Amino acid sequence: MLQQYLIEGRIEAGCDEAGRGCLAGPVTAAAVILPAGWSHELINDSKQLTERQREALRPIIEREALAWAVAMVSPQEIDRINILKASITAMHRAIDQLTVRPEALLIDGNRFYKYQDIPHTTIVKGDGKMLSIAAASILAKTHRDEYMRRIAQDYPQYGWDGNKGYPTPAHRAAIAAHGTTPHHRMTFQLLPQPTLFDGID
Repeated sequence: MLQQYLIEGRIEAGCDEAGRGCLAGPVTAAAVILPAGWSHELINDSKQLTERQREALRPIIEREALAWAVAMVSPQEIDRINILKASITAMHRAIDQLTVRPEALLIDGNRFYKYQDIPHTTIVKGDGKMLSIAAASILAKTHRDEYMRRIAQDYPQYGWDGNKGYPTPAHRAAIAAHGTTPHHRMTFQLLPQPTLFDGID
């Protein structure tokens, strides 16, 4: 059972990101403020849900939340500032867009940069502990997946409609065969490191 709040009676925004380990596409973050006392039996860490469950929960969260927002940081910006800073930047941009100002931020993970004067709490595996972080994980994941399916139409050979930019063997094979795109993160290890014996008969 997920906790509804860290401190009862406080306006808390849960924040989470998706796509941090991908080779292509943006890193995407969501911030969600849920009404006091609200819950839904299916909401959980997005990784514990099927794609169909996530897609079904997305409109429910977007309709029922007091406020929600999603933001993305591009592969070019990820390459420039690194993936940790990009993930936190995406969270900040999502919080920027909230129509209700939170009194506290609940952050999935163990790293965050202070946002204005709002206190924050980092929670390792928070998407499996706090309802608002789990809701944010679902929005971040579904919005990013939708974006990857859209750009996959322009680059069908990489299979992004299926792998969503993650480092699957097929995705890496496509990079080896076709090269990179403007959506690839050039500071990431796009191809496997050659082993000591590669090229030796």
